[in-house]
Amino acid sequence: MIFASDNWSGAHPAVNESLARHSGGFAAAYGASEIDKAIEKRFNDVFEREVAVFFVGTGTAANSLAFAAVNRPGGVVMCHREAHVIEDECGAPEFFTHGARMAPVDGPDGLIDPENLRRELKRFRPGFVHAGQPMAVSISQASEAGTLYSFETIEAIAAIAHEQKLALHMDGARFANALVATNASPAEMTWKRGVDILSFGATKNGCWCAEAVVFFDPEKALQFPYIRKRGAQLFSKTRFIAAQLAAYLDGDLWLDLARHSNAMADRLRAGLDSSRHARQAWATRSNEIFAVLDDAVAQRLLADGAVFYDWNAPHGHHDLVGANERLVRLVTSWSTEAAEVDRFCAALA
Repeated sequence: MIFASDNWSGAHPAVNESLARHSGGFAAAYGASEIDKAIEKRFNDVFEREVAVFFVGTGTAANSLAFAAVNRPGGVVMCHREAHVIEDECGAPEFFTHGARMAPVDGPDGLIDPENLRRELKRFRPGFVHAGQPMAVSISQASEAGTLYSFETIEAIAAIAHEQKLALHMDGARFANALVATNASPAEMTWKRGVDILSFGATKNGCWCAEAVVFFDPEKALQFPYIRKRGAQLFSKTRFIAAQLAAYLDGDLWLDLARHSNAMADRLRAGLDSSRHARQAWATRSNEIFAVLDDAVAQRLLADGAVFYDWNAPHGHHDLVGANERLVRLVTSWSTEAAEVDRFCAALA
């Protein structure tokens, strides 16, 4: 009953097979091989336009180097208060941008509220050098709270960002889960809504180590090869990232895996809703669930072999958890089995 993180899941057999198939022989290094070029072109098909795509090894690298690409002196990235880039990346965005800051913006359920964003941006008056200058807005889809931005909200945030000549970045660590939850196409979720740069995540959803930075205007990516090299993310044998993505994208495997992950989360949500000993802390639509459990029940589940993380209550919502209760995060993955979920729900009941 492993619900700690989708990072705990292994690699899908098709990904492993593709890695094995491309592991022999010789191929041009540093992104110049045939498979590298083929998968770069495949991203054009996925997003229905010409894009510039750069393979990296981790989501933290993707986010941090994306910010480095739009950096300004005294730069500030506006992001949700509980976003991964501000809470869980150990200062990597600040490090790789040589000192840019992450500025928190509030909003319910892990989502930036557009009016709060507009209000926070007004704190940075043009010409007031002491405050620094905004350089980007970052949203997470799906969010760290397991929730999803509507198209209308993404468009509203994009309009505010572009009014200020700021890039809109999307952290897509669980991008596939968001797509299948909304029945949207990759294009509809991103550039058609005003997104400029996407951190495209695949590791959580069946790959071994495969992430990418996608620029929807290739002209804005002309300096990125140097940024990636300086950031130690230009792998010599990039064909092994490309090989993973080849299997991942083939036949829309990535979307099928995300559908399964979300379906297992729906099954788990139903079990929580039917229990007298647990409740969902807030509604989620992706493969992350946040639940309030009786402390004694949580201890029993852990003793029965369940694995999950305790979680901090969102800022301003510490009343979510009562006495003798705990807030936990439960995450399903492409490899979660229905029997695991049913066993957890039976133990919960």
